[in-house]
Amino acid sequence: MWLMTTRGFFSVVEHREDDNILLIRARCKQDIVALADLVPATPINLLDADYAWRIEATRAQWAEALVTLLAEVTYPNFKNAIDDRDHHDAYLGVWHQLLVLDDR
Repeated sequence: MWLMTTRGFFSVVEHREDDNILLIRARCKQDIVALADLVPATPINLLDADYAWRIEATRAQWAEALVTLLAEVTYPNFKNAIDDRDHHDAYLGVWHQLLVLDDR
């Protein structure tokens, strides 16, 4: 799962060794740190990984975090709600690339 939020961009996958654990991964430390109040875990840094920053969470912990992230959707336009310029521009790039899927 890829998830773009006002807190950051996350890739969420099942842990390879324990299917009860999810890895919430990010490319930016600030994104993982932004989840600190939602997921009680210490960020792990793996410099040689595709997503260098990650935390581990149970499915229940992540589900609870998603409820909070959902409650934070208080804006009528997602792109305009992104304060960090780098994130805004990256998200806009993804939005633009996904236009090829528009089949109206």
